[in-house]
Amino acid sequence: MVARFDHHPVGVDANDLDALIIPGGMAPDKMRRHRAMVDLVCAVHPRGGLVAWICHGGWMAVSANILAGRRVTSFHSIRDDMVNAGADWFDEEVVQDGNLISSRTPDDLPAFCRVLLEKLG
Repeated sequence: MVARFDHHPVGVDANDLDALIIPGGMAPDKMRRHRAMVDLVCAVHPRGGLVAWICHGGWMAVSANILAGRRVTSFHSIRDDMVNAGADWFDEEVVQDGNLISSRTPDDLPAFCRVLLEKLG
């Protein structure tokens, strides 16, 4: 099962998820204000579940404290937030580091989706 953060994750069990795909735009700034949403990322990530985001979705990863020493990308305006959270930030269309997959902008969606589909195989 893949969870999307379009809705509040009430009743979602992290153990049932293969992946979390976090959208971009300004929604992640609102989503990370809900502890249950951040807790879901915190529950999926350490067990090796795929956590993927595009654009500003990286804010959820920042709030979940899962970026220390990891290679990532994001929309350029949140680069400092990601670096301050301990990430190694790269200006690339898609970056995969273990169970983390990240992309910069909607223009990167083809590469982002290709890597997601390969990983979910």
